[in-house]
Amino acid sequence: MLQSARNDELDDFVEWLGELTRQVDSSLLDEWEKLAAGDDLDQADLVRPPLDATAPRPVSGNARAFRVLVRNAMFRRVELAGRRDRATLGELDRDAGWDADAWEDAMAPYWDEHPTLLTDADARGPALLMIDDSTEPGVWRVRQILHDPEGYHDWAFLASVDLAASDEAGYAVVHLGGVSCG
Repeated sequence: MLQSARNDELDDFVEWLGELTRQVDSSLLDEWEKLAAGDDLDQADLVRPPLDATAPRPVSGNARAFRVLVRNAMFRRVELAGRRDRATLGELDRDAGWDADAWEDAMAPYWDEHPTLLTDADARGPALLMIDDSTEPGVWRVRQILHDPEGYHDWAFLASVDLAASDEAGYAVVHLGGVSCG
């Protein structure tokens, strides 16, 4: 691959794909990494080793890959809010006490100010997602800034990510805390 074609998004994707592969079978990742490094595979490498009896690494074990999961979970909410799909949002965040009516109430002031919520590449980009993993052990605080058409970026979804619950579930467990302006 041309080094000039690499960027942070591609590196995040490669890291996420590697972690996904490691969760399925780490021997596949070992072979992939050897090939990527330009190493020749021996015939012994092509014989599948016995499955390791140790437990796979927790989903939060690779911070970069886990950040991709969190970014995807937060952007899913942005997409649903952009479509004004409060019913699906309510289902998604029901465990955090958010139903369709709560989403309607929280987003009403945004819709009073802005006609649309953008869901383009800039809206999904890392510049609009803030993750604080240092405030509280086992919890990440997340701020997904909403990409309004005027570019004010004054609205955001606030959430927390429970690392222990995520490890148990095998995906990012996100608890929405609120919708804020300012």
